[in-house]
Amino acid sequence: MTVTAEELRARATELLAAHRPRSRADAARTDFLRARFDAGLAWVHYPEGLGGLGAPRSLQAVVDAELAAAGAPDNDPRRIGIGLGMAAPTILAYGTEEQKRRFLRPLWTGEEVWCQLFSEPGAGSDLAALGTRAVREEATGDWIVDGQKVWTSSAHTARWAILIARTDPALPKHQGITYFLCDMHAPGVEVRPLRQITGEAEFNEVFLTGVRIPDSQRLGAVGQGWAVARTTLMNERVSIGGMRIPREGGMIAPVVAAWRERPELRTHALHQRLLELWVEAEVARLTGERLRQQLVAGQPGPEGSGMKLTFARLNQQISGLEVELLGEEGLLYGDWTMRRPELVDFTGRDAGYRYLRAKGNSIEGGTSEILLNIVAERVLGLPSEPRDDKDLAWKDLAR
Repeated sequence: MTVTAEELRARATELLAAHRPRSRADAARTDFLRARFDAGLAWVHYPEGLGGLGAPRSLQAVVDAELAAAGAPDNDPRRIGIGLGMAAPTILAYGTEEQKRRFLRPLWTGEEVWCQLFSEPGAGSDLAALGTRAVREEATGDWIVDGQKVWTSSAHTARWAILIARTDPALPKHQGITYFLCDMHAPGVEVRPLRQITGEAEFNEVFLTGVRIPDSQRLGAVGQGWAVARTTLMNERVSIGGMRIPREGGMIAPVVAAWRERPELRTHALHQRLLELWVEAEVARLTGERLRQQLVAGQPGPEGSGMKLTFARLNQQISGLEVELLGEEGLLYGDWTMRRPELVDFTGRDAGYRYLRAKGNSIEGGTSEILLNIVAERVLGLPSEPRDDKDLAWKDLAR
């Protein structure tokens, strides 16, 4: 039976009556979020018992609005974005029932933060060339993992990681990969900060030395890792490029505010550029809304790659315009202190930070060059470029 908006509002009212938190203390907040998950109001489109009710995805906004109006706490989605946007849909698609019930609830409530162990020093844009090895131990059935991962956001705060590793080097590079759920507190996991151009270290490199992963933490079949990883990557690009923002929100907001509040900074040339970027930002916002509506009907497609491309380009162009608009002020940078933040805050920082941090947008979540290939091949239907390594065993590839 189809769940209606009225039924969801009634469920939200019941939840608030039974579990209204009396404070913003962590314990009260967590109790409320657990109750919300158990009531099926976390992801309404997920199955019953897994945070949802099997309702249309579009009705999530009804629940969110009801709870926000009552002042209920949310799960701080920016802090746990990797878990929500990448790990959860992949676990839902490929996980066993036991895995879904073990991981989805603490993931959604934010009790367990997730990170992504995909990229490597020699396998970034060409992710399928990864060399981290996972070898099956005959006596126990466990997997022993050795290798290095890089550009790992939130690894310093994460409890769990989604990990892809090579389990059969004799197969072509896309075929010999398996997908795992890795305990970031397991012996042999070492996280080291990578200081960025901003002065901070939100990224990390992760060294895996003899890390033991039970076979019960394998996601999907042995050798199916690339197909599972593609589900993760498509969801990642949608979560990055398809974020919901209000009109004149996001990166364009501080530029528009400076333009309106400080007329002495205006020039005709800057005005023309601002108008062009404002229009592009609005088009991107509306396209993101359309993409989210398409998701109601099924899984994310390659359109998310196009949105992520646009997101990266616009962020870099808008932040560059802001620095020019502010003149000498735009050259200032507030603080070079080495920190390891839990999240990226574009709009709450100064123009210098936005300009520097936006440089990473064309690398993270898939480089712009690779995404252009995806759009060309899977959206426009253009022929792929000739490749001589697709059918070679990974162990025979030149490195």
